[in-house]
Amino acid sequence: MSDGSLPMHVFRFEVSFKRVGGGSGAVDVCSGSFSECSGLEATMEPKVIKAGGANYGATQRPGQVSFATVVLKRGMTRTRDLFRWFQMVAGGAYAYRLAAEIAVQDGQGRTVLTWGLDRCLPVKFKAADLNAKGAEIGIEELHLAHEGLRLLDGGA
Repeated sequence: MSDGSLPMHVFRFEVSFKRVGGGSGAVDVCSGSFSECSGLEATMEPKVIKAGGANYGATQRPGQVSFATVVLKRGMTRTRDLFRWFQMVAGGAYAYRLAAEIAVQDGQGRTVLTWGLDRCLPVKFKAADLNAKGAEIGIEELHLAHEGLRLLDGGA
């Protein structure tokens, strides 16, 4: 089998957050490792057009696309930037919407594909329970609403 036909493992991924500026390009805000990511989903609701005299069936046209909330679970970052970002948004202060990239890696740590999320907004932040006997990681859940899901070219 060639490398392109091997099954892709989905247990190695890294998430990075960038602020996309006007003319200065993207500025890295932070990155983190999470053990679970769900909600990479886009749904298009078709528009049904029923034409008079067309008795065989209605015509389907593309409709509005909606995106699921992306949920990152059991994460770890080196900074407090994600919580500060959530705190700014929840407190009503001006906060940047960030672009997120989720890089899926192969067994050697090479990025094989990257999902891009446009104009992310944190809608839920859940810290781990404080328990001296537990082994949980600092960020339990981060929920992101976003305005676009893209598969980026070349794994980057």
